[in-house]
Amino acid sequence: MLCFGGNVFGWTVDEATSFRLLDVMVAEGMNFVDTADVYSVWAEGNQGGESEAIIGNWLARRRKRHDIILATKVGWPTASGEKGLSKAYIRKSIEQSLRRLQTDYVDLYQSHRDDENVAIEETLEAYDALIREGKVRVIGASNFPAARVRASLDVSVRNGYPRYESIQPRYNLFERQIYEGELEALCREQGIGVICHTSLAQGFLTGKYRSEQDLGTKARSEAIRKYMNTRGFSILSRLDEVAKEHAATPAQVALAWLIARPGTTAPIVSATSVPQLHELVAAARLELSPSCLTRLNATGDGLFNAV
Repeated sequence: MLCFGGNVFGWTVDEATSFRLLDVMVAEGMNFVDTADVYSVWAEGNQGGESEAIIGNWLARRRKRHDIILATKVGWPTASGEKGLSKAYIRKSIEQSLRRLQTDYVDLYQSHRDDENVAIEETLEAYDALIREGKVRVIGASNFPAARVRASLDVSVRNGYPRYESIQPRYNLFERQIYEGELEALCREQGIGVICHTSLAQGFLTGKYRSEQDLGTKARSEAIRKYMNTRGFSILSRLDEVAKEHAATPAQVALAWLIARPGTTAPIVSATSVPQLHELVAAARLELSPSCLTRLNATGDGLFNAV
């Protein structure tokens, strides 16, 4: 299973292209879309909310709301500096998101990042109210460390509040230490869904960026540069090797590896063109051989090679 990442909407793709990508997504059998209230505040001229607004326009135009699993987030700093997981801010943010998305509920509402300045009880109480009102179906957390996930689960049990049903960590073949270990063990123990973001390491794992010249003026060039080292190129070499054996592309192999990881629910993928989306969707149909999975698990610095 794959999840379409809406971070590109209103940033690297305009509304018309976004509509085409969403149409193709549905035609390919995908139905899970992830966005956030702040996407894409970092782009020049944006205020945040652009992605939600485009998705909302598409949902209204295509009348596809009940065919889509819709996820958004709250808590990351906005253009105005508002942020956090207080009850008042969550209440304000959900109403704004629902208005932009042109819907009366979201399927998955996620804490975009931890907020240690607000009691966990307050945050979960706010979500409890939204679920009771029918504005949110289930909740999840993004970028939370294992200790805070566990603490939140404990609060949910003690108070009868809804629990985080999914976690969205940064996780890919290059960046494994954030998830593998305590967080992975906790998610598998508690049956928590894992929706990986940055699944292709900002595009580096597609194999398109092998030199400084390849970066050009890409919007993500600075983010990609950090992967361009001995370890990164070693991983690309292994991806090339496995891709050749399966008549696939490096991106498809990198995603298929994530899908095959125990406990992983859905890697998030973003695309800026229809051909690119077709390529990524094919990863869900790629089954890597046990020997290839073993080799990929051992790739890199060897610190994280659990099967």
